[in-house]
Amino acid sequence: MRRYPDRMVLLLRTLWKGLTLRFRAPMEALETSVLAFRVWPNDLDVNVHMNNGRFLSVMDLGRFDLTFRTGLGRAMLRNRWKPLVGGVTIRYRRSLDPFEAYELHTRVLGWDAKWFYLEQRFLKRDGGLAAEGVVRALFRGREGNVPAAEVLSQMGYTGPAVDPPEALRRWAEG
Repeated sequence: MRRYPDRMVLLLRTLWKGLTLRFRAPMEALETSVLAFRVWPNDLDVNVHMNNGRFLSVMDLGRFDLTFRTGLGRAMLRNRWKPLVGGVTIRYRRSLDPFEAYELHTRVLGWDAKWFYLEQRFLKRDGGLAAEGVVRALFRGREGNVPAAEVLSQMGYTGPAVDPPEALRRWAEG
C-alpha cells in the first residue's frame, strides 16, 4: 500500500481549519482572513525551507477560510458550486524556516463579471513578508460559470462593486 504523507498532512490541516471554523468570527466579504501556521518538516524542500509548492497548498486553506467565514460556503454547498482557480501568480521574498510560525492573510481585491481576484500574503512573525500571491478564481455550477453578481448576492453582499486593479486585469488577460 502506498503512503501519501504530504496529502495526509494537508488533509489534516484542512480538517482542523474546518473544525475550528465555528470558533472563528464571521466576516464581511471585504475583510481579511488571517490564519496562523507553522512550518513542519514535511513542508521543507532540499534547501531546508518551506517548499514553493507548499505555499500554493496553504493558500487553498486561506481561501477555504475566507469562503466559509463570509457565508459563501453555505451558498456554495446549497447551490453545488465548485470553486475553480483560473490563475495564480506568486512572488517569494524571504524563506520560511523549519518550525517558524507565520500567518496567511487572504482578502478579496475586487471582481469583474466572471472572476474574483484575491491577494494572499505570508507574513513572518516579525511582520516581514515571506511571499505574496494573487489568485483569479470563479465558481461553476451545474449550468456553467456563476456570475460574480450572483455569488455576491448569495453571500449577502450589498456594498458597491470593487473593480480589480488595472494591473490585475492586464495580468488576467495576458
